[in-house]
Amino acid sequence: MIDRTSSGAVADAAPANWVDTTAPASWRPFLRLARADRPIGAWLLFWPCAWSVGLAAAAAGWSASNLLHLALFAVGSVAMRGAGCTYNDLVDRDIDAKVARTRSRPLPSGQVTAKGAALFLAAQLLVGLLVLVALPPFAILVGVCSVLPVALYPFMKRITWWPQAMLGVCFGWGALMGWAAAFESLGAAPLLLHGAAFVWIIGYDTIYAHQDKEDDALVGVGSTALLFGDRTRPILAGLYAGAVALLALAVHAAGGGAVAYLGVAAFAAHCGWQVKALDIADPTLCLKLFKSNRDAGALIFLGLLVDALLRT
Repeated sequence: MIDRTSSGAVADAAPANWVDTTAPASWRPFLRLARADRPIGAWLLFWPCAWSVGLAAAAAGWSASNLLHLALFAVGSVAMRGAGCTYNDLVDRDIDAKVARTRSRPLPSGQVTAKGAALFLAAQLLVGLLVLVALPPFAILVGVCSVLPVALYPFMKRITWWPQAMLGVCFGWGALMGWAAAFESLGAAPLLLHGAAFVWIIGYDTIYAHQDKEDDALVGVGSTALLFGDRTRPILAGLYAGAVALLALAVHAAGGGAVAYLGVAAFAAHCGWQVKALDIADPTLCLKLFKSNRDAGALIFLGLLVDALLRT
């Protein structure tokens, strides 16, 4: 059997991903640091932003500015997901060296120095800043308010069983941004949307954390996977049910139509499939179910987008 990590490939990256096969060799360690070989995180960061743009469009009709905001959030999601991973790996490099799934990452494996990672982090943050300042002033203010929870996130597993809740705050922040950019205000609809994203993220990241629960227990860090244990399935069902309810309330608060509710129903069916299929003792299945949330997020956005276009 070939050891993929001997060439610098990260253990949990998909085989033959574009970074390991086509990217210039000198770029690969930094692209791996930004998780470019595992783009699922960028999708999951982008969807709450896209939902918020779609919800604003459902409330006020589709416009050219919505398309601009989507493009900015797409670029920002890639840059800030990469920055978040780089920052997280800088903070966690000693812990990552002790966990089987993460010890092949660029910092603990020595592919990138801490100084190199810090410079790369600064470059990614600059891209994120350029995206942010292209938004209206109120949206810039809302975006700046996300800095504190993002900075705190890597430390949560050291002091609580609920790092997934802080991830929900951070990754769900985009649910506020699209509305703030469209209306230069906040209200019930985007706040409900953020609540939906928050509980959805706790759910899917708990599935993800079941891959590492034995190592996490040995290292001494917390996660909802360890906290929930064998109760994960019913708790996950409750979290996903809460996300569905809050999504429906957000659509109602924005004055969305029938197609938007169809998107919520499709999302609910997808989440129900995840709960039914879950086997917390099967890490491969847990990763598959976690990645499937890219499609779950797309269902909500598609419903909101079509609803807005039809109403326009």
